[in-house]
Amino acid sequence: MLRSRTSWSRGQHFDSDGTQIFFTDEGRGPPVVLVHGFAVSGDLNFRIPGITRALRAQYRVLSVDQRGHGQSDKPRGASEYGTKMVTDLVALLDHVGLQRAHVLGYSLGGFVALKLACSAAERLLSVGVLGAGFESEASGGGSFLKAIPKLADALEAGRGVGPLAGHLGSARARPSLRHRAWVRLVTRFLNDQGALVGVIRGAPELAVTAESLAALRLPVLSIVGDGDPLVAGARALRATASNCTAIEIPGADHVQVPVRAEFRGELLSFLRRHG
Repeated sequence: MLRSRTSWSRGQHFDSDGTQIFFTDEGRGPPVVLVHGFAVSGDLNFRIPGITRALRAQYRVLSVDQRGHGQSDKPRGASEYGTKMVTDLVALLDHVGLQRAHVLGYSLGGFVALKLACSAAERLLSVGVLGAGFESEASGGGSFLKAIPKLADALEAGRGVGPLAGHLGSARARPSLRHRAWVRLVTRFLNDQGALVGVIRGAPELAVTAESLAALRLPVLSIVGDGDPLVAGARALRATASNCTAIEIPGADHVQVPVRAEFRGELLSFLRRHG
Protein backbone atom coordinates (compact mmCIF):
# COMPACT_ATOMS: atom_id res chain seq x y z
CA MET A 1 0.00 0.00 0.00
CA LEU A 2 1.27 3.47 -0.91
CA ARG A 3 2.38 5.43 2.13
CA SER A 4 -0.36 7.96 2.87
CA ARG A 5 0.42 11.59 2.13
CA THR A 6 -3.10 12.88 2.77
CA SER A 7 -4.12 11.12 5.99
CA TRP A 8 -2.25 11.08 9.30
CA SER A 9 -4.72 10.59 12.16
CA ARG A 10 -4.51 7.53 14.36
CA GLY A 11 -7.43 5.20 13.93
CA GLN A 12 -8.19 1.63 13.04
CA HIS A 13 -8.90 -0.62 10.07
CA PHE A 14 -11.64 -3.12 9.33
CA ASP A 15 -12.00 -5.70 6.58
CA SER A 16 -14.51 -5.01 3.83
CA ASP A 17 -14.60 -8.12 1.65
CA GLY A 18 -10.82 -8.38 1.61
CA THR A 19 -10.02 -4.67 1.49
CA GLN A 20 -8.70 -2.88 4.57
CA ILE A 21 -10.60 0.36 5.24
CA PHE A 22 -9.28 2.98 7.67
CA PHE A 23 -11.51 5.06 9.93
CA THR A 24 -11.41 7.19 13.05
CA ASP A 25 -14.02 7.00 15.80
CA GLU A 26 -14.38 9.87 18.26
CA GLY A 27 -16.97 11.70 20.33
CA ARG A 28 -20.19 10.47 21.89
CA GLY A 29 -23.82 10.78 20.89
CA PRO A 30 -25.87 9.93 17.81
CA PRO A 31 -23.58 8.44 15.14
CA VAL A 32 -22.43 10.48 12.13
CA VAL A 33 -20.37 8.99 9.30
CA LEU A 34 -18.23 11.41 7.27
CA VAL A 35 -17.33 10.44 3.68
CA HIS A 36 -14.68 12.56 1.93
CA GLY A 37 -14.24 13.63 -1.68
CA PHE A 38 -12.04 12.49 -4.56
CA ALA A 39 -8.25 12.30 -4.01
CA VAL A 40 -8.37 13.63 -0.44
CA SER A 41 -9.11 11.95 2.93
CA GLY A 42 -11.13 12.34 6.07
CA ASP A 43 -8.37 14.49 7.53
CA LEU A 44 -8.13 16.87 4.58
CA ASN A 45 -11.85 17.13 3.94
CA PHE A 46 -13.19 17.30 7.49
CA ARG A 47 -10.50 17.53 10.17
CA ILE A 48 -8.49 20.49 8.85
CA PRO A 49 -11.61 22.64 8.23
CA GLY A 50 -12.78 21.98 11.82
CA ILE A 51 -15.85 19.94 10.91
CA THR A 52 -14.79 16.85 12.86
CA ARG A 53 -14.09 18.94 15.95
CA ALA A 54 -17.42 20.78 15.70
CA LEU A 55 -19.41 17.54 15.38
CA ARG A 56 -17.64 15.39 17.96
CA ALA A 57 -18.72 17.70 20.80
CA GLN A 58 -22.28 16.36 20.37
CA TYR A 59 -22.01 13.29 18.14
CA ARG A 60 -20.10 10.08 17.69
CA VAL A 61 -18.11 10.86 14.53
CA LEU A 62 -16.84 8.07 12.29
CA SER A 63 -14.64 9.48 9.53
CA VAL A 64 -13.67 6.98 6.84
CA ASP A 65 -10.85 7.03 4.29
CA GLN A 66 -12.57 5.61 1.23
CA ARG A 67 -10.87 2.73 -0.60
CA GLY A 68 -8.18 4.06 -2.91
CA HIS A 69 -7.51 6.96 -0.55
CA GLY A 70 -5.63 7.91 2.61
CA GLN A 71 -4.75 5.03 4.90
CA SER A 72 -7.11 2.54 3.28
CA ASP A 73 -6.07 -0.11 0.77
CA LYS A 74 -5.68 0.99 -2.85
CA PRO A 75 -6.73 -1.84 -5.15
CA ARG A 76 -6.54 -1.45 -8.93
CA GLY A 77 -9.35 -1.72 -11.46
CA ALA A 78 -12.79 -0.17 -11.85
CA SER A 79 -14.44 -3.33 -10.50
CA GLU A 80 -12.85 -2.57 -7.10
CA TYR A 81 -14.70 0.73 -6.78
CA GLY A 82 -18.17 1.99 -7.72
CA THR A 83 -20.76 0.26 -5.54
CA LYS A 84 -18.01 -1.34 -3.44
CA MET A 85 -17.43 2.14 -2.01
CA VAL A 86 -21.07 2.03 -0.91
CA THR A 87 -20.90 -1.44 0.63
CA ASP A 88 -17.78 -0.33 2.54
CA LEU A 89 -20.01 2.05 4.50
CA VAL A 90 -22.46 -0.73 5.33
CA ALA A 91 -19.49 -2.87 6.43
CA LEU A 92 -18.30 -0.01 8.65
CA LEU A 93 -21.68 0.20 10.38
CA ASP A 94 -21.66 -3.57 10.87
CA HIS A 95 -18.09 -3.49 12.20
CA VAL A 96 -18.89 -0.94 14.91
CA GLY A 97 -22.28 -2.47 15.71
CA LEU A 98 -24.53 0.31 14.43
CA GLN A 99 -27.83 -0.36 12.73
CA ARG A 100 -28.28 3.23 11.52
CA ALA A 101 -26.33 6.47 11.29
CA HIS A 102 -26.39 9.90 9.72
CA VAL A 103 -24.15 9.76 6.63
CA LEU A 104 -22.65 13.00 5.31
CA GLY A 105 -20.64 12.91 2.09
CA TYR A 106 -18.72 15.69 0.36
CA SER A 107 -18.15 15.81 -3.43
CA LEU A 108 -17.42 12.20 -4.49
CA GLY A 109 -18.48 11.21 -0.99
CA GLY A 110 -21.83 12.88 -1.64
CA PHE A 111 -22.45 10.65 -4.64
CA VAL A 112 -21.46 7.60 -2.56
CA ALA A 113 -23.77 8.67 0.29
CA LEU A 114 -26.68 9.27 -2.08
CA LYS A 115 -26.22 5.85 -3.68
CA LEU A 116 -26.23 4.32 -0.19
CA ALA A 117 -29.42 6.17 0.69
CA CYS A 118 -31.17 4.93 -2.46
CA SER A 119 -30.00 1.34 -2.03
CA ALA A 120 -29.99 0.78 1.76
CA ALA A 121 -32.11 3.54 3.31
CA GLU A 122 -32.85 1.32 6.32
CA ARG A 123 -29.25 1.83 7.51
CA LEU A 124 -29.45 5.64 7.54
CA LEU A 125 -30.96 8.21 9.88
CA SER A 126 -30.40 10.93 7.26
CA VAL A 127 -28.14 11.66 4.31
CA GLY A 128 -26.09 14.74 3.50
CA VAL A 129 -25.17 15.30 -0.15
CA LEU A 130 -22.64 18.10 0.19
CA GLY A 131 -20.80 19.76 -2.67
CA ALA A 132 -22.53 17.24 -4.94
CA GLY A 133 -25.98 16.51 -6.30
CA PHE A 134 -28.08 14.48 -8.68
CA GLU A 135 -26.56 13.99 -12.12
CA SER A 136 -28.80 12.21 -14.58
CA GLU A 137 -27.49 10.42 -17.67
CA ALA A 138 -30.37 12.10 -19.47
CA SER A 139 -28.72 15.49 -18.92
CA GLY A 140 -26.65 15.01 -22.08
CA GLY A 141 -23.27 16.70 -22.49
CA GLY A 142 -23.36 18.15 -19.00
CA SER A 143 -23.34 14.76 -17.32
CA PHE A 144 -20.29 14.06 -15.17
CA LEU A 145 -20.34 10.51 -16.56
CA LYS A 146 -19.16 11.81 -19.94
CA ALA A 147 -16.00 13.29 -18.41
CA ILE A 148 -14.78 9.98 -17.00
CA PRO A 149 -12.81 8.52 -19.96
CA LYS A 150 -10.78 11.71 -20.49
CA LEU A 151 -9.88 12.05 -16.82
CA ALA A 152 -8.99 8.39 -16.44
CA ASP A 153 -6.79 8.51 -19.54
CA ALA A 154 -4.87 11.49 -18.12
CA LEU A 155 -4.31 9.70 -14.81
CA GLU A 156 -3.12 6.55 -16.58
CA ALA A 157 -0.62 8.68 -18.48
CA GLY A 158 0.84 9.84 -15.15
CA ARG A 159 -0.54 13.35 -15.30
CA GLY A 160 -2.60 15.05 -12.66
CA VAL A 161 -6.09 16.16 -13.62
CA GLY A 162 -8.24 19.20 -13.06
CA PRO A 163 -11.50 19.03 -11.12
CA LEU A 164 -14.17 16.72 -12.49
CA ALA A 165 -16.53 19.66 -12.16
CA GLY A 166 -14.56 21.52 -14.82
CA HIS A 167 -15.72 19.06 -17.46
CA LEU A 168 -19.44 19.42 -16.86
CA GLY A 169 -20.38 21.77 -19.65
CA SER A 170 -20.00 25.42 -20.55
CA ALA A 171 -23.24 26.48 -18.88
CA ARG A 172 -21.79 25.81 -15.44
CA ALA A 173 -19.40 27.94 -13.42
CA ARG A 174 -15.75 27.08 -13.96
CA PRO A 175 -13.70 25.87 -10.99
CA SER A 176 -11.48 28.53 -9.50
CA LEU A 177 -7.74 28.65 -10.19
CA ARG A 178 -7.08 27.55 -6.61
CA HIS A 179 -9.45 24.59 -7.02
CA ARG A 180 -7.80 23.51 -10.30
CA ALA A 181 -4.28 23.80 -8.84
CA TRP A 182 -5.24 21.87 -5.70
CA VAL A 183 -6.78 18.96 -7.60
CA ARG A 184 -3.77 18.69 -9.92
CA LEU A 185 -1.46 18.62 -6.88
CA VAL A 186 -3.29 15.89 -4.99
CA THR A 187 -3.95 13.72 -8.05
CA ARG A 188 -0.40 13.90 -9.38
CA PHE A 189 1.75 13.83 -6.27
CA LEU A 190 -0.20 12.86 -3.15
CA ASN A 191 -2.13 9.79 -4.26
CA ASP A 192 -1.77 6.44 -5.98
CA GLN A 193 -2.78 7.38 -9.52
CA GLY A 194 -3.56 3.78 -10.46
CA ALA A 195 -6.09 3.59 -7.65
CA LEU A 196 -7.62 6.93 -8.67
CA VAL A 197 -8.10 5.56 -12.20
CA GLY A 198 -10.19 2.78 -10.68
CA VAL A 199 -12.22 5.28 -8.65
CA ILE A 200 -12.96 7.34 -11.76
CA ARG A 201 -13.76 4.42 -14.05
CA GLY A 202 -16.01 2.88 -11.40
CA ALA A 203 -17.95 6.10 -10.81
CA PRO A 204 -20.84 5.35 -13.23
CA GLU A 205 -22.02 2.67 -10.80
CA LEU A 206 -22.84 5.47 -8.33
CA ALA A 207 -25.59 6.91 -10.52
CA VAL A 208 -29.12 6.85 -9.09
CA THR A 209 -32.43 7.17 -10.88
CA ALA A 210 -34.90 10.00 -10.49
CA GLU A 211 -37.49 7.43 -9.44
CA SER A 212 -35.39 6.07 -6.57
CA LEU A 213 -34.53 9.58 -5.43
CA ALA A 214 -38.16 10.72 -5.49
CA ALA A 215 -39.18 7.65 -3.48
CA LEU A 216 -36.58 8.36 -0.77
CA ARG A 217 -38.23 9.20 2.56
CA LEU A 218 -35.07 9.93 4.53
CA PRO A 219 -34.26 13.51 5.52
CA VAL A 220 -31.85 14.81 2.86
CA LEU A 221 -29.45 17.72 3.32
CA SER A 222 -27.97 19.54 0.34
CA ILE A 223 -25.30 22.20 0.86
CA VAL A 224 -23.41 23.74 -2.04
CA GLY A 225 -21.69 26.99 -2.84
CA ASP A 226 -23.42 29.10 -5.45
CA GLY A 227 -20.07 29.25 -7.29
CA ASP A 228 -19.63 25.47 -7.32
CA PRO A 229 -19.78 23.90 -10.82
CA LEU A 230 -21.89 21.16 -9.23
CA VAL A 231 -24.58 23.60 -8.15
CA ALA A 232 -26.87 22.51 -11.00
CA GLY A 233 -26.82 18.94 -9.69
CA ALA A 234 -27.58 20.19 -6.17
CA ARG A 235 -30.58 22.09 -7.52
CA ALA A 236 -31.73 18.98 -9.38
CA LEU A 237 -31.47 17.05 -6.10
CA ARG A 238 -33.58 19.67 -4.35
CA ALA A 239 -36.21 19.48 -7.09
CA THR A 240 -36.35 15.67 -7.11
CA ALA A 241 -35.94 14.51 -3.50
CA SER A 242 -39.14 14.65 -1.50
CA ASN A 243 -37.67 15.60 1.89
CA CYS A 244 -34.72 17.85 1.08
CA THR A 245 -33.29 20.77 3.04
CA ALA A 246 -31.29 22.77 0.49
CA ILE A 247 -28.71 25.45 1.30
CA GLU A 248 -26.65 27.50 -1.15
CA ILE A 249 -23.75 29.38 0.38
CA PRO A 250 -23.21 32.68 -1.44
CA GLY A 251 -19.79 33.54 -2.79
CA ALA A 252 -18.33 30.06 -2.21
CA ASP A 253 -16.90 27.56 -4.68
CA HIS A 254 -16.27 23.84 -4.30
CA VAL A 255 -13.14 24.09 -2.12
CA GLN A 256 -14.31 27.06 -0.06
CA VAL A 257 -17.55 25.59 1.31
CA PRO A 258 -16.05 23.19 3.91
CA VAL A 259 -14.12 25.99 5.62
CA ARG A 260 -17.08 28.36 5.86
CA ALA A 261 -18.71 28.80 9.26
CA GLU A 262 -22.15 28.63 7.59
CA PHE A 263 -21.37 25.10 6.46
CA ARG A 264 -20.65 23.84 9.96
CA GLY A 265 -23.66 25.71 11.31
CA GLU A 266 -26.05 24.22 8.76
CA LEU A 267 -24.72 20.70 9.40
CA LEU A 268 -25.32 21.04 13.14
CA SER A 269 -28.76 22.58 12.65
CA PHE A 270 -29.85 19.75 10.34
CA LEU A 271 -28.54 17.03 12.65
CA ARG A 272 -30.26 18.55 15.68
CA ARG A 273 -33.58 18.51 13.81
CA HIS A 274 -33.20 14.91 12.69
CA GLY A 275 -31.05 13.28 15.34
